[in-house]
Amino acid sequence: MISENFKRFGLQPFLLDALDAQGFKKPTEIQERLIPAIINGKDVIGQSQTGTGKTLSFLLPILQVIKPEQQEVQAIITAPTRELATQLFDELKLLLEHVSEEQPIVSQLLVGGTDKSRAIDRLKTQPHIVVGTAGRIADLIKDQALKAYSATILVVDEADQMLDMGFIDDVDHTASRMAEELQMLVFSATIPEKLQPFLKKYMNDPRHVKVEPEHATATLIEHKLLPLKHRDRLKVVVEIAESINPFLAVIFTNTKDEADEVSQALLDAGLNAERIHGGLQPRERKQIMKQVRDMKIQYLVATDLAARGIDIKGITHVINYNLPKDLDFYVHRTGRTARAGMSGDAITLYAQTDQQAIERLVKKGITFTYVDLKKGEWIKLEKPPLGLGRSQHRKSDSSGSKKAVAKPKKVKPAYKKKARYRAAKEEQRQRRIKGRSKG
Repeated sequence: MISENFKRFGLQPFLLDALDAQGFKKPTEIQERLIPAIINGKDVIGQSQTGTGKTLSFLLPILQVIKPEQQEVQAIITAPTRELATQLFDELKLLLEHVSEEQPIVSQLLVGGTDKSRAIDRLKTQPHIVVGTAGRIADLIKDQALKAYSATILVVDEADQMLDMGFIDDVDHTASRMAEELQMLVFSATIPEKLQPFLKKYMNDPRHVKVEPEHATATLIEHKLLPLKHRDRLKVVVEIAESINPFLAVIFTNTKDEADEVSQALLDAGLNAERIHGGLQPRERKQIMKQVRDMKIQYLVATDLAARGIDIKGITHVINYNLPKDLDFYVHRTGRTARAGMSGDAITLYAQTDQQAIERLVKKGITFTYVDLKKGEWIKLEKPPLGLGRSQHRKSDSSGSKKAVAKPKKVKPAYKKKARYRAAKEEQRQRRIKGRSKG
């Protein structure tokens, strides 16, 4: 049963039933601090990383205050990517499974890459809640298909990514067409200075809550640094991929071109690889993500699009082809592995020019192991090369020599069977939950 911690928010019974069905027992820190403020109509800024429960921190209070009897748009939820918008919509649908059939709350997903004319046709009946990408929502408002003037709540999810991808103007356009008494809920891992003018334009004395994770990264991740030493970066990443035999590895690059190059190099080496980035058509991205979830891909090469907000299960290894320009993304990237009590490896290629960046990560509390890969054999280095973070390196054996170590968590065949079994059991559990709720 739901604990008193959720009940004391005064949530409607259908929300408590939905939380109970999904197994939620206790609010996270960001939920504790923001749900009451949002229910009371406050503007909020929620600053947190993936996995802190921020989605429920705005979905629950929005559903709490929606008036089903008023058939008009009351809340608009925007996301920077089609994948993230779809994920938010799926979470919303789970909460709505327990709503009264007599007074249903209607929601609609509006994203790019889909038939716009069909979306316009469905909007002949305006939903209570809209979830979608900033560009498609702004377009439908301009076409007067989406009547945003009645909506009093606007969510801007992953606001810093929205800014980086150039969608903040679309959000601005949407906000300007909404109700004058607008409640804005902004969620972001970082709050860049360039975002401040937008926030000041629409927000009135917002409650700013910053939630730090208990650890900089998951405690079960082993962070490994591998020096390039003038070697070809592309060849080294292929050697790493060949040596680890992961259940699922995500290889992060900083640019779309790099993602294309790395995925092609992996394919040329005979590895089962795909890539995902913003340069692909939405339909192609959707197909690739389905292949990943169906466990048909072993190596996924991705830009940081996939590091934020998208939950990919079963990742045993993360490989950083290069360090991200924004070091906060290091945490987002490596946080894709070692989830649900599992362990994971994060392997980062680095050059001498990365010295300051690595030292900054060390100051954030990340402990690195320094390794190298020679002829398929992993070597733990006695001390960090290039003068990096010497105080942080792990103690070597008493001989002081380079120490050969086992390959990083090479996945045994039985591991894959167990992982597939766990995934199937979880899917079966979710079906039972849905079946009970519909009954």
